[in-house]
Amino acid sequence: MSQDQLAEDSVEAARTEMAGHFAELHRLHLVLANDARSMKAFSFDGRAMAEIELASELLEHYLVASGAFLENMRGRFDARLTFLRRGEPIGYANRDDAPGHAEFWLAFSRLTAVLRRVGRSAEA
Repeated sequence: MSQDQLAEDSVEAARTEMAGHFAELHRLHLVLANDARSMKAFSFDGRAMAEIELASELLEHYLVASGAFLENMRGRFDARLTFLRRGEPIGYANRDDAPGHAEFWLAFSRLTAVLRRVGRSAEA
């Protein structure tokens, strides 16, 4: 097996693992949605205040947890941008002629755009 094939296999394994984590997160979202639906029982019992408080707590906790995760990931990848940039393909005397140059900068630009979006959502 070639070095390139081993590298590609490890990238695919990482993607598969992330997909599994997102499936778990989706299941958790479904559980939270069911919990939110069950809260209306409090209003039906004449305890709308309990539903209001629980709904507020659910949403606040979710926003804090997801915001903290995004901020942590943004910090990690912001700190790695300089290092990641060093991975630019270089060939011959002109970087623009290096194989994979355009694909690298497209991927790098995508990452920086996502990091800006995460930063804006943290500020909101």
